[in-house]
Order: sequence, then structure tokens, then C-alpha cells
Amino acid sequence: MERGWLSGEIAVLGLARSGRAVGTLLVRTGAEVYASDTGSSPGVRAAADALRADGAAVDVGRHDLERIGRASLVVTSPGVPPDAPALAAARAARIPVVSEVEVALRFLPALRYIAITGTNGKTTTTALTAHLLSALGLRAEAAGNIGRPLSELAQSPDPAPWVALEMSSFQLHDTPSISPDVGLLTNLAPNHLDRYRGVEEYYADKALLFRNASGASTWITNRDDAASQAMVADVAGVRADFSASQRADAYYDREHDRLVVLGEPVITRGELQLVGDHNVANALAATLAVMMADPGHRTRFSVARLTRGLRGFTALEHRIEPAGESGGVTWINDSKSTNVMSTLVALRGMVRPTVLLLGGRHKGEPYTALAGEVKRTVKRVIAYGEAAPIIARDLDRVAAITTLAAGTPFADVVTAARAAAVAGDVVLLSPACSSYDMFSNYEQRGAEFKRLAVSV
Repeated sequence: MERGWLSGEIAVLGLARSGRAVGTLLVRTGAEVYASDTGSSPGVRAAADALRADGAAVDVGRHDLERIGRASLVVTSPGVPPDAPALAAARAARIPVVSEVEVALRFLPALRYIAITGTNGKTTTTALTAHLLSALGLRAEAAGNIGRPLSELAQSPDPAPWVALEMSSFQLHDTPSISPDVGLLTNLAPNHLDRYRGVEEYYADKALLFRNASGASTWITNRDDAASQAMVADVAGVRADFSASQRADAYYDREHDRLVVLGEPVITRGELQLVGDHNVANALAATLAVMMADPGHRTRFSVARLTRGLRGFTALEHRIEPAGESGGVTWINDSKSTNVMSTLVALRGMVRPTVLLLGGRHKGEPYTALAGEVKRTVKRVIAYGEAAPIIARDLDRVAAITTLAAGTPFADVVTAARAAAVAGDVVLLSPACSSYDMFSNYEQRGAEFKRLAVSV
């Protein structure tokens, strides 16, 4: 940790999980901290009270721009938009702006980590990577954009030596020292166009995973994704790739129905408790990353342990998660699908007539990309939330649509889906939108969907 960072007051913007964790870490290290959040929810107020108790100065409901302009360092949370006045004040004063992950990495110089980013699949891949590291007998955790904030891990007297670190594009933007043992890019597709000026700007932040690439670096990429391959074409280091459709360093051998990694058959498709080809790709990516991270992870003994780890891994909550069955109707919670491409992946896995819940806060992508899969399997779209009129406009020629006005309670959205479904159907919540018009996060949305699905 640079002493210069501790020579003045550090401003922490945002009091969600990562902001609270990094604020606590800095205060307990002896830094002067000013933390602030424009929100004033109960969660924000609880975080503010905890930081005040530790000795930080805290504002709730506002940022003190003059104070931020005098800081020695600004630590920003992923939820703070790049054009926020607080960040503009920092830039105008030429104050360094970094992420919570950047601060935590400075406190964990011996950490070995596999950094994972991409548009889709990164959360499942990160969780599976941590699971496989643990299956090898290593102490490992999932952190970053999943699980614990890395700053919370840095506060431990004996932190796990291995981390699977999920990195969003927002976090990559402000993490200049990132240099993982292995970097993994799952795929690329347009996303977050409500926050970026275009897809090129979004991809540019994803490319920052490779900002410190050298001949000693190791990178894992998706051979089936042209945009990913183009991004890493000139990146220094050792490269390995995975594919669910063709031969690669890790690939799905359809003839023998098995996953093969670095020439070693590791598991049959039937033993993998995950639905869909996208999850085959996630499993290949995670296994390849773990095996490439250390020569000791490639022995026959280690491969046998990885096989056992793969057999024991189950689907994550809120990602194509069975939520119950009633009256012959199966309910599936895919609340984690907050962009169009992720919803497209979910739809490709549907084989029964489907009532699709689409909606929430629009993120700038057209929904027309869903048209082919909607035609194939969707009997009715329930369009809800702020994005409902846009969804109805984009899909009106390919599906029967029930359009619910913005502000319609989510319970009524689920009631409309229930009315449209008959025995043998699937009701799929795969919104292709963020949850922020109705919920605090996608987890809350998914939990409410599951509660309503079984409350008949």
C-alpha cells in the first residue's frame, strides 16, 4: 500500500458492499476516510453507522464535492456512474480514482488469483473456478463482483491464498495494477449501453483485463467468440482457449460425450449437473483456467480431484434455477439475466412452451435479437416495468405480448404469467433488463419471483 495514499484523506464513493468493505479496511489501517453516498436506504444508513463507529467521516444523501476535491485518493464503487459529479470533481482536481479491488490488491501482495470477465457466464465461471481450486485442497474464495468484496478478504488475519476474482467492466476501468496468474475472458456482446456511449467503449473497458500483459502472462479465451479472439490477437503471453463446438485446448468431445481439457478427459456431459451448452463452455473455461494456473494442477491426481469437483457443482441461484412446479407448470428463475444476450442463452435451453417475463429498467439494447428464439418456443411474453413499451415494440410481430404499465406490482406480473400458462408449460423469468426500477438488485427480484411462484 503506497504511503502517499495514506498521507491525506481518502474519499470512498458509495456505501454498498464494496464501499463499506474498503472504507472499513482503510480506516482500520489508520487512514483518514470520508465516505459518502447519494442514497439513504436502510442498507446505506447501516453501512454509514458502522463506518462512523470505526472513525470515518460519513455523509448520507449527498457527496461533499469540495471535500472530495481535496482528497489524496478517491475509491469508487461500481454503481457510481462515470459522469457523476463526485468523479468529475476528482478528475478536475487530478486526484487518482481507483476501484475497491485496486485497494485490496495492494493489501494482498502475495495473492494468487484467476481474474474472470466477459459479458455472460462470468459469475458461474467464477464460482466454479473457486469450487475447483477448493477441490484441489487449496484454500480459495470467490470475490470481486461475486461473493465477498476483495477488501473484506484483505481484512482477514489469514486470507485465502487463492481467489477466483470476478471483474465487471466498471471495476476493470479503475484497477490499473491488475495482473492475474490467469486472466479469463468468457465472451463479448453489447451490454450496459445505458452507461457507455457505445459498444466500443464497453469493449475497451473489458480489454483492460490485459493492460499489464507480458510474456509471462496466461490468458484463457473463447474460441467460439470472434470478438474475444479479435481482442486478444496481439496480447502478450501464453494463450489457451475453450470451445463447446470445436477442438481447442479445452473442448466438448461430442462423439464420446465428454469434456476434454489439455488432452485429459475430465467428465462426461451426463455427469455435469448444469443445463445448456453455455454451461459446458463455462465448465471448460473454469477447468482450463485452474489447470493452467499451476503445473501441480495438471497431474493425474489433480485431474481426478477436478473431476470430483465438477460432478459436485450445481447451478447458481438466480441463473436458470428451478423455482418449483405447480399445476404441471415449471417455474424457472433466471433473474441474473440482465442483458439480452444472457436471456438469449436461457431461451436456447427451453424445450417446452414458455411464458417469458421480460422487463425492468432498459439498458440500451434492442430486444429484436431475441426474435428467433421467441418464435421457436415462447407462447406469450409478459412485458413489464420501465422497459415494457420498448419490449412490446421490438417483439410485437413475433409473439403474443401482454404489456403491463410501468409501476405494476411484481405480484401482478407473476399473476399475468400464471394466467397464461397451462400444464406442460414453463414460466421463465429472464428479464434482459436491470432490476432497479422495482428492486434493489437482481437477487431480490429472483427471491420474490421464487416466493410468488410457490405461493398458490
